[in-house]
Amino acid sequence: MNLFKIFVSAFLIDNVVLMRFLALCPFIGMSTDEDKSVGMGLAVTFVTVLATAVTWPIYYFILSKETGVFRELLPGGLEFLQILVFILVIAALVQLVEFYLKKMIPALYGSMGIYLALITTNCAILAVTFDVWLKKYEYIESLVYAVGVALGFLVSLLLMAGIRRRIRISPVPPFLKGTPILFVTAALLSMAFMGFGGLVK
Repeated sequence: MNLFKIFVSAFLIDNVVLMRFLALCPFIGMSTDEDKSVGMGLAVTFVTVLATAVTWPIYYFILSKETGVFRELLPGGLEFLQILVFILVIAALVQLVEFYLKKMIPALYGSMGIYLALITTNCAILAVTFDVWLKKYEYIESLVYAVGVALGFLVSLLLMAGIRRRIRISPVPPFLKGTPILFVTAALLSMAFMGFGGLVK
């Protein structure tokens, strides 16, 4: 598949938050302002791309029953370890991001709070590592897909952060204030993103 099509599909058409409804916890929690959104989006981008870069060769060269180095010793392969190995890789990468932010950008580290540690359990990152295997992407295609998904996450955060700024000064009915209006807004954003459906054939 064309790399541009893979990117556009991951970025807009199958947006990880607005079309696949993954990573809703950081989407709601970290879209309170643009700075937090950019910080979380870049951290998730870094972890997603690196996790894909590391897990793709681990799967194909070690875990796979068809191409792994243990295919002759273990005919069934080591694919049953896939979830465990992928989560360990993601957790290690999140620790690297956490150490870097704590040392280099302590203000952002403090503002992200628990959501930084929750990147480890961000289902969008784990979904990307599985998607590239299920879609049978080559290594470069996998990286392009990971970048597209991560930037789609960043854009959805920024869109929500911009809308939330307007919501704060808008006359929202009392029964919709707080989280309810955010989910209504996310639903409307999701409907808008459905318009990108025919962008790539």
